[in-house]
Amino acid sequence: MCRLCDRGFPQDHPGSRRNFLKTAAATGVAASALDLLMAGQAAAHDDDREPDDSGGHGRRYVIRGGAVMSMDPKVGDFAQADVLVEGKKILAVGPSLHAGGAAVIDAHGRIVMPGFIDTHHHLFETSLRSFLANGVLQNDKTGSPSGSTTYFEFILLQFAPVYRAQDVYINELFGSLSQLDAGVTTVHDISQIHHSPQHSDAAIRGLMDSGRRAVFGYFESAGAAILGTNPGNKYPDDAVRIKNRWFSSSDQLVTMIMGGEVYLPGYEKAWKIGRDLGLQVAAHILSPFGIRPTLDLLAQGKAGDSGTLGIGPDNLFVHMTGMSDEGWKGVKDAGAQVSLAVPIEMNMRHGMPPILKMQSLKLEPSLSSDVECTLTADFFTQMRATMNVQRALVNQMILDTGLPPNPLNPWPTAPFPDGIPELLTTRDVLRFATINGAKALRLDKKVGTLTPGKEADIIILDANAINVAPLNNVPGAVVSLMERSNVETVIVAGKVRKWKGRLLDVNLSRLRRELEDSRDYLFSAAHIPQDLFPKDPFR
Repeated sequence: MCRLCDRGFPQDHPGSRRNFLKTAAATGVAASALDLLMAGQAAAHDDDREPDDSGGHGRRYVIRGGAVMSMDPKVGDFAQADVLVEGKKILAVGPSLHAGGAAVIDAHGRIVMPGFIDTHHHLFETSLRSFLANGVLQNDKTGSPSGSTTYFEFILLQFAPVYRAQDVYINELFGSLSQLDAGVTTVHDISQIHHSPQHSDAAIRGLMDSGRRAVFGYFESAGAAILGTNPGNKYPDDAVRIKNRWFSSSDQLVTMIMGGEVYLPGYEKAWKIGRDLGLQVAAHILSPFGIRPTLDLLAQGKAGDSGTLGIGPDNLFVHMTGMSDEGWKGVKDAGAQVSLAVPIEMNMRHGMPPILKMQSLKLEPSLSSDVECTLTADFFTQMRATMNVQRALVNQMILDTGLPPNPLNPWPTAPFPDGIPELLTTRDVLRFATINGAKALRLDKKVGTLTPGKEADIIILDANAINVAPLNNVPGAVVSLMERSNVETVIVAGKVRKWKGRLLDVNLSRLRRELEDSRDYLFSAAHIPQDLFPKDPFR
């Protein structure tokens, strides 16, 4: 990272923000991108500012006196302790650390923990937030409001094809900053909006300009590829250019994953390109779209046009609803990763989240938010929903057996030979939301826990707030009581990005106007009326 760029003085070097803006007219990305991000820090009082030059080489600060939940069993947890940061890395975690003349962040009355990690999010849809609040994935031909207002028809076939590069940029940037504000320090962005190389570059720059950690998922040109309205589409071949131009270093905040949807024809080519480039290969695997037999073939190593394609440890599969035992066995045996988007899976008819299936196989998921056109992307919601649905299913199993002293039916041994699954705990879903996410994105050597030597992706949560105090149980408070307003301070690679409730270096009013302009264009170009109070014609 360039220290001068980080401090708001862009430099001319490969892939820089300045070079990107020089081509703004050609790519259609707003030429005022710097104005969107630059907002001075004059509002902060001199005695209440964030540490100067945080994240800079050799710069030290200590987060002192918080309840520290490291998520690393070897480090442990502390009712009151300190976290010492130098540059972008954690130096030490423990009580009463000697920090010399390091700047101090007072964390008394706060919870200090790793940032949340979202392993599947479609950031390009930010301007369509809540549009599909009542919709489902596919038209079910019932004529009902939910069954007719669907993701496939509206988001993919009507909105997605009309995106310009500047729409991609502002959606990626605003959505990233919004999640950063909520303590989600890392995202895997499955943008699916690559109508041209300019669209791809705009998506990458939006992620990079947000200052968060991200994995750019290079997927197909959604909708437009089906309609044939994207003559500039270069997927999947453009992956080579993208990798060489934007991701030549292994030591940067934004990295890359290859998308290879198995419901698209010729998907083996995308998988091969990804594997040749040493990238993970990700795909949506779910009940609709006839994917179950394809996953069975992948599990057998007989998939793709060649009939030889198989699952590997480099695969990241999203949803995994409705899959066969054979498919699951292939995933487990290969060591592939699974991302669950539980609220969306339940809401949009993807199928029942397979959390019990994973428990039966002694597997654990990472968590993801999916689409904000339907539901929020904060991680308090993801953790609570995951815990709620698993406990609802298991609690009903227990009730169905009959509670002592009047049992009704013994619980069958299959598929749980050890008996009824254990109820998920708040600690479990916190693990899913942090270190499991890091593992799923191959970032666990860098982030996911507060471990000395790892990069400092840290969130500080207000436990004195009216919705939390008094603090009695740290994991319980985070999962069962908190929401995004409790996220007070957010740090990425040692750099403070949110300070005491306020995002730094962001012109939020300008960003919002740019996003609203993009929304207005998209609705107009897609010929969809804007209606803040849509009518239900069936009621």
